[in-house]
Amino acid sequence: CTFVEWSDLMSFFSKLYDRVMQWSRHKYAAYWLALVSFTESSCFLIPPDVMLAPMTLAKPEKAWFYAGLTTITSVLGGLLGYIIGMTAFQLVEPWLVSLGYMDAYHLAEQWFAQWGFWAILLAGFTPIPYKVFTIASGAAGMALAPFIIGSLIGRGTRFFLVAGLMRWGGADLEAKLRTWIDRIGWAMVFFLVTGYLIFA
Repeated sequence: CTFVEWSDLMSFFSKLYDRVMQWSRHKYAAYWLALVSFTESSCFLIPPDVMLAPMTLAKPEKAWFYAGLTTITSVLGGLLGYIIGMTAFQLVEPWLVSLGYMDAYHLAEQWFAQWGFWAILLAGFTPIPYKVFTIASGAAGMALAPFIIGSLIGRGTRFFLVAGLMRWGGADLEAKLRTWIDRIGWAMVFFLVTGYLIFA
């Protein structure tokens, strides 16, 4: 492995970061953000924060617009997850099993049994994917109005917090992230591999 190849490997995350920032400035970026936010609430695996954060860094003056768009489309996608849970849980159960989400689903069920409305409100801040909560709430027969209100408050708080932090950091934060992104990226890889080797 030559020095040039090693340097390219070590700068993998900074190159990826540059590409993401370039995408976040694209004229259709808001449409992609809406699509990711909608689908993540019922079936897609990538959280909208991955797009929301760099888009807000790229255009901090649109932070609240992006946060609002992410919130509304996420809740609309959550309604789809709710309907799936209410009408077609048997069809999506094998998918949840294949993704290793069934333990999280049963935990979400327990939370609904204990806390009801508060479970969906707090769903945006837990490690459990929001889609698991939307499907579980439909399967559990949660009333629709509390589901929508809890989703709006929980998801909105999360996304406006992310957008606010990115807006507050602005160009300075973008420059600092660009400097540290390779170290952060490889540190995350190290911890993930180490965790897998220990707990697998």
